[in-house]
Amino acid sequence: MVKGSLSPNRFFSPDPGVRILAAEIYRSVEDQPLLCPHGHVDPRLFSEADGSFGSPADLFIIPDHYVTRMLYSQGIPLEQLGVPRIDGGEIETDHRKVWRLFCQHFHLFHGTPSGIWLTHELNEVFGIHERPGETNADMLYDTISEKLASPGFTPRQLYQRFKIQVLCTTDAATDTLPAHQAIRNSGWQGRILPTFRPDAVIHVDALDWKEQVEKLSAVSRIIVSDYRSFIHALMQRREFFQSMGAVASDHAVINPVTGEITTGEADGIIKRAFKGTVSADDASRFTAHMLMEMARMSVEDGLVMQIHPGALRNHNTLVFNRFGPDRGADIPLRTEFTNNLMPLLNKYGNDTRLSLIVFTLDESAYARELAVLAGHYPALKLGPPWWFHDSLNGMARYFNQVMETAGIYNTAGFNDDTRAFCSIPARHDVWRRASANWLAGLVARHMIDIKDALEMMDAMAIGLAKRAYRL
Repeated sequence: MVKGSLSPNRFFSPDPGVRILAAEIYRSVEDQPLLCPHGHVDPRLFSEADGSFGSPADLFIIPDHYVTRMLYSQGIPLEQLGVPRIDGGEIETDHRKVWRLFCQHFHLFHGTPSGIWLTHELNEVFGIHERPGETNADMLYDTISEKLASPGFTPRQLYQRFKIQVLCTTDAATDTLPAHQAIRNSGWQGRILPTFRPDAVIHVDALDWKEQVEKLSAVSRIIVSDYRSFIHALMQRREFFQSMGAVASDHAVINPVTGEITTGEADGIIKRAFKGTVSADDASRFTAHMLMEMARMSVEDGLVMQIHPGALRNHNTLVFNRFGPDRGADIPLRTEFTNNLMPLLNKYGNDTRLSLIVFTLDESAYARELAVLAGHYPALKLGPPWWFHDSLNGMARYFNQVMETAGIYNTAGFNDDTRAFCSIPARHDVWRRASANWLAGLVARHMIDIKDALEMMDAMAIGLAKRAYRL
């Protein structure tokens, strides 16, 4: 097996002059703490002092749809990767076999963001400098298992080792946040904060909408029977989340359509939804209206508002029906922002009490629309390259499409947006190196000087995210 440590100059330009500058700029933030204001790590990992990641397969493979989607694309059934089925059907339960299969196919990740993250995790977190393969799979499994069973590799210990200042999770509006409460009651000083995500109760055409609203009624202790009680219940949940430390809300929509309807229209849609007669047009108008309402609430209560449009979720019906959501079959769509966001931005975009962070999977929208909008409206900030574009090339494209028009201070810095906890330092390291390399290019072309670059690097590493998320 090939051995070797990571190059200290990885991801920097092959041009010697730019590479030297990039290394200097990167070193200025190399040891800065990590701010993780948006992600999907399970808070239960931190609810007990001796919490565990489980097996190497539990940590690296089964929950990580970046990993499983690549393997599935090569014809490997998800059952063989230990991914649980909704119907309780048979899957591979021997995690050593799952790990062997992963190692046998590790070459699939060469040149991909996942390959970069996985290599960083093995090298920097576990001290493993061998490339995974068929012949060393068992040895690597045993080495990682031994470390995961040791006191220094609990989630809380790695949180401290990674120098994480804040880690935000993503939680349904109906979640009573027991894991967050357990963390708080334990006295541990790590900051694991919830994020309010009300999608399940806002999308009135969802098959389980009535069930979700029943949960909303139960946890808010407000019987939701009409639009007025629905709004009151959501406001109660926002207050609860804030009492647990939440700083942001999160909203996933296919299209970022915004627009107000009357209270009477909204009430009619809610009542039709209870009867199961809501139409697609009803659902679209209600979601657009609720984005306006969420912006209004954010102006009033200070929660940062995040909008994640442009993903057609669960494209693969077979995988969704067998394994459920978040299994790697979400596909980007073309997304329009200028007209769709106009009602919201005209009503709230000039109000500095609102911090609105928008992400996109449609890269063509950055230079055409989003950079221009963010370069004008005080409330709007651009999220980092997201999901499929969270890569070296994606970041380079982002810098080129956004920064000239919006400037870096109208962006929200970086967030890792991951379920894979041990990949967090790898993702931030890629961002910092890509940022340093971009800044070094500006210095080399005499667009900025080294002092400017160091100040901008500090902002891109942590300052922009801290400001945008009010942390």
